[in-house]
Formats: sequence, structure tokens, C-alpha cells
Amino acid sequence: MPVAARALDGVRAYGLAFAAFFATLLLGVVAAGGWTDARGPRAPVLTGLGLFAGGLLTAGLAPTFPLLLVGRAVTGLGAGLLVVSLYVVVAEVYPDDLRPRAFGAISTAWVLPSIVGPAIAGWLASHWSWRAVFLVVLPLALLLLPILAPQLRGSARNGEQDAGETRRRLLRGVGLASGALALQAGIDAGVPTGLLPGAVGALLVVVCLPGLVPPGTVRLARGLPSLVAVRGLFTGTFSGAEAFIPLMLVEHRGITPALAGSALTVGSLGWTAGSWAQGSRWAHWQRTTILTLGAAVVAAGVLLLALTPLGALPAWLVPLAWVVAACGMGLGMSSMSVLILRLSPPGEEGRSSAALQVGDSLGSLLGIGLAGALFSTLHTPAFPAGDAFGVVWLVMGVVGVIAALASLRVRPRPDPS
Repeated sequence: MPVAARALDGVRAYGLAFAAFFATLLLGVVAAGGWTDARGPRAPVLTGLGLFAGGLLTAGLAPTFPLLLVGRAVTGLGAGLLVVSLYVVVAEVYPDDLRPRAFGAISTAWVLPSIVGPAIAGWLASHWSWRAVFLVVLPLALLLLPILAPQLRGSARNGEQDAGETRRRLLRGVGLASGALALQAGIDAGVPTGLLPGAVGALLVVVCLPGLVPPGTVRLARGLPSLVAVRGLFTGTFSGAEAFIPLMLVEHRGITPALAGSALTVGSLGWTAGSWAQGSRWAHWQRTTILTLGAAVVAAGVLLLALTPLGALPAWLVPLAWVVAACGMGLGMSSMSVLILRLSPPGEEGRSSAALQVGDSLGSLLGIGLAGALFSTLHTPAFPAGDAFGVVWLVMGVVGVIAALASLRVRPRPDPS
């Protein structure tokens, strides 16, 4: 993306290339919720794949940076449809006792791409063209259409959708996505330019979010509402911490960009280990206990990361801390995938999964925004650069501790009868 931004004169809008994806992903998960509950996952999966492929093509051929942003937005919309639909597929195909293993397999499916993807993308952008990064993925996305279509043929439903409720949810989704995008743009612009868009974005988020998540999510009501809130805290902690690892290693420790990127790559191994552990036959703890353990491990890894800018500590402590945090994510994220189906009312798995993904995407945006705002404020000549990174990770670690405490509210209150 840095190469593409420079080539298309879009460096000043660099952050929007990521915010556009997450914002429309929010809209996609909102649209997919009611659609999958009423019609089954077949149409949303195939539509999502088509949009994902169309977005890749648009971004890969974009002659200007604004058109690249359009491609990223279309890709995000397709991804939002896909991620919710996969939850419904798992709910329909796998019995409850096999779902932890199914979600563990889904989590590990991105391990190989996350290990080799950054290196391949960097090589393509440096030695061929940044456009190839998008266009090479396109055939892989299209290949899934003939594979998935026959398998989903029997998954269609004939349920009824409340047209009015569907419109209201979509309008809230548009408002939430627009608000998240405006909030990110305001944070990127800084003071005073970003005050107005940031305030408008925050207002839209506050107004639109309650209608897209279970009642009581903000106040951590027991069960499903707290699970959605914990998902946002999880991804906010992880995404906000992750964004500044390469920058600290390159700018503060003098590590090469390629080596700094490998610090993130090893995190995928920790995530895989956590996903495997929660789905193994030896994991006999209650699912909510595994979730709390995962949140505590994430917080511990990020707090350990806060020590790494200290010059007396070796740089290899960074990937070690990140493996710990990623292992906690593997434990927690797969457990939340199991719990969302277990806590959802029958026939509403799509809406519940959509709410979980709303928390996921919004948490990532707000976590990165909070970390970015802290770093921008502290990154001054009067404040040591290493200390700025340490404060960012300390705050993110505290958010992780809050996630661990909030996860205790996921377990429903025992039935007195």
C-alpha cells in the first residue's frame, strides 16, 4: 500500500485505504445478518465472492487513488457478506461438539497466507508492480465460485424478511460505516482540521450502533450482549497494538523493514497454537473460561510489549511478546465463534453473527484510532520516541485487561429453577 499510495499521489490519504475496507465490511455484515437468516447462506456467499473479486479488479486497475479507495470499499463489502455467511454455514453443517474444531480450522486457514503473503506482496510491489498484489489474488477468489456453488445448493431457505426492519438495519449500517470512516479520517487529519469530521463520526457511531447489536451491549448485560462487547475490546486491543510494532522496530530500534514485518508474521503461529488448543479434545474447560483465559493472555502479551522500547532489552523480545498476545487471540476468537452460535436464538444465527462482526470491525477501527491519537499526541521532540510506543502499548494492554474482566459477564446467570 505505501508503494501504491506514492504511485497514485495518495500518501496523505494513506489511512483511508484501510478505513474504507473496514467501514464497508461493517455494512456487509449488517446486510448479511437478516439475509442469511431468511434465505440461507448460498446467495450471500456467492454475492460476497463476486463483490470481493470485483473490488480486487477495481483496485488493481485503478488509475487514481480515489478509484483505488472504491476498490477497497467494494472488497470490504464482499468480505462482510462472506464472514457472516460462514458462521451460518458452520451452524447448519456441524453439531455443537464439533464447532470448536471447525472454527479452529477456519482460524488456521489464514496461517500460510499470513506467513508468505507479506513477503510475496513486498516482492511483487518492489520488483514488478503494486497492481499485481491485487490482481494475483483475483483468480484465487474466482476459483471458489464453482467449488462453493454446488455445495451450498441445499442451503437456501424460504423465510420471510421484515422489509421495514431490513431497511432500518441497512440505514443504521450505512450510518455506522460512514461514522467510523469519518472518525478515522478526523483522527488522521489531527487538530484542528479533524475535529469536525471526528465529532460527526463519533456521533453517528453512538446513534447507529445500539440498533445493530443486542440490547444491553454497552452496559455489558449478561450473555450475548457482553460477548459482542468483548469482541470489540479484543480486536481493539490487538489491532491497536499491532499497528505500531513495525514502526517501533524500524524507527526506534533500527531494524530493517523486512525483519520488522517478520515480527508480525510469527504472531500467526501463536494464533494457530491458541486456535488448536481451544478446539483440541483435551480442552475440557467451560467455553467462557477459555474466553477469559484468552483475554488475559492477550493483555499479558501487549503489556509485555510495552517494555520492549527500553534500550536495555533485546529486540527479539518483540516477537516473543507478540506470539503470546496472538496465542490469546487464537484461544478467544475461536471460543467467541462457538459461543455466538450457542447463545443465539434458533434461526437468528445470522443476526447474532453480524452483531459479533460489527463489534469486531468497529473494535479494530477504534483501537487503531485510539493508538494513533495517543502516538500523535506523544510523538514530539520533548517526549522520547521509545516512551511514546510504550505508553500506546500500556494503554492497549489495559484495554485487554478490561476485556478479560468483561468476559466474566458472558456466562449467563444460572437459572434459579
